[in-house]
Amino acid sequence: PTNSAFFLHNGSLELRQIMATSVTEAKLAFLSACQTAKGDTNLPEEAVHLSAGMLAVGYRAVIGTLWSIGDGDAPLIADEFYRRLKEDKSSTEGRVHAAYALHGAVEVLRKEVGETNFMRWAAFVHFGQ
Repeated sequence: PTNSAFFLHNGSLELRQIMATSVTEAKLAFLSACQTAKGDTNLPEEAVHLSAGMLAVGYRAVIGTLWSIGDGDAPLIADEFYRRLKEDKSSTEGRVHAAYALHGAVEVLRKEVGETNFMRWAAFVHFGQ
């Protein structure tokens, strides 16, 4: 599982590399890519995946995906998520909790694609605060 990686334009960034660092002011990691919260089937009781790695290095909240997501769905979720984080002033300190922002974004996608097309909207998950 620690060989899991983000594939970047100039190479890959493996989970083991990420976990060798530490951040102190990191609040949110939005991992809008396929399977960023997918564990290893050989280690079903261990949460070792890219999203967990981001929590381990100090991010307070992480948005990830459990399986492959649609190319059109990811931008819709990201746009709605960040719009809600920016505009909702109902929570303490004038910021909405990331989990609520994700919930609202998923609700928009769910309404667009339909309740029974859950494989498209249920993949998006929140970890952390």
